[in-house]
Amino acid sequence: MSKLILPTSPSPSKVGMPIGRRGFLKGAAGAAGVAAVGGLLAACGDDDETAALESPEGGAGLALGEATGDVTIGSNYSNALPQAGLAAAVAAVPNEAISGVINEVDHNTFQENITTYLQQPDDIIPWFAGYRMRFFAQQDLLGDITDVWGLVGDQMSDGFKQASTGDDGKQYFVPWAYYAWGVYYRKSLFEENGYEVPTDLAALTSLAEAMSADGLTPFAFGNDGQWPAMGTFDQINFRLHGYQFHVDLMAGKEPWNGDKVKETFSTFAELLPAHQENPNGRTWEEAAAAVVNKEAGMMTIGTFIGSQFPEDEFDDIDFFPFPALSDEHGLDTIEAPIDGWMMAKSPSNEAAAKEMLAHFGTGVAQDAYLAEDPSVVATSSQADTSVYNGLQVKVQEAVAGAASVTQFLDRDTSPEFASNVAGPRIADFLADPTKLDSIVDDMEEQAEVILRA
Repeated sequence: MSKLILPTSPSPSKVGMPIGRRGFLKGAAGAAGVAAVGGLLAACGDDDETAALESPEGGAGLALGEATGDVTIGSNYSNALPQAGLAAAVAAVPNEAISGVINEVDHNTFQENITTYLQQPDDIIPWFAGYRMRFFAQQDLLGDITDVWGLVGDQMSDGFKQASTGDDGKQYFVPWAYYAWGVYYRKSLFEENGYEVPTDLAALTSLAEAMSADGLTPFAFGNDGQWPAMGTFDQINFRLHGYQFHVDLMAGKEPWNGDKVKETFSTFAELLPAHQENPNGRTWEEAAAAVVNKEAGMMTIGTFIGSQFPEDEFDDIDFFPFPALSDEHGLDTIEAPIDGWMMAKSPSNEAAAKEMLAHFGTGVAQDAYLAEDPSVVATSSQADTSVYNGLQVKVQEAVAGAASVTQFLDRDTSPEFASNVAGPRIADFLADPTKLDSIVDDMEEQAEVILRA
């Protein structure tokens, strides 16, 4: 059966397209588990090959197969592979009486306007687990989907449930994929040039020098949207100062103009000459193209960089954890954000929305997605990991081996602080690192108002 691919929205306005039911499903359901770590994921495995939800008994009153009509699904999956994956997952919903209507918005535009969007959202909303989900639940902008968890809970680890739970103890989020941040590169490029994976700052600096001598830009770098550079900041910050300092800083418990944050930025500044210049005007996709085309040697980014590679070159992608910057903290932390779905406070079709959300939590939906976009890892214990490519296996193992797991700067702190302070100020730092003192002083002033009020 031919691929079902949604066209990219030509503008920030929404483009709706109904997706037929029982479309197609690539990849079988199998025995698998998401390994767990650092309180985020819990080890799980299941010999039951049935990935569908078969009975409503566990759903605390939520019955499957009874909903009818359209359910609108917001989407920031504006690149080709994620588009195809979402379309496949929606098409695989067992209930033929409901239709998913995908309303797509450009990824950066969606994130930058999420607060406005939530005033008149779709029935189902794409977003992030943990702090950022809880923030909107606290604002009473999300619908309680605890009954959905009564259906999907046996396919999810305790860590995933915790990341989906609001401060009131209710669930507001269905996880369906996670990925890992690290330094991504082409295996063939490293093999051709005899490059070795660096494990500390000295080795990373030597590698960057060797790449420059070979006519390559060591690090591809794009910060359009002001979130990509947050990833590099995070890596340096928790490598230097550890997981606890990182999460305390995000919570406003540490000063943003303190010596540790200044050391993080100063180390970032030392590495900037090895990065593409003028990153604020370059999208992450444009930066990733330099890695794909072997113009740049590597890129600090998430596993989703795989969506930029031709299908027949996917096996050439590899990554390594950002090198150690201190003996104390080594490689003990990894950034592994969880993506998933929420329900609007007052959806136009609540029954269909909950049934679709329950479906998204299954191995059936996640297998359908990953068959199109194999650049992330499933959350369901019934997803078929036997078809995982080498990159997915390595991501799963890296997360399993980490002592601590972070979400991401713009997911671990207040959305207001991330969007209005951290993003713009880090962009200011990239434009002129000599203004560091005034930049961190401003960040601290804003943290006092936003994070400690």
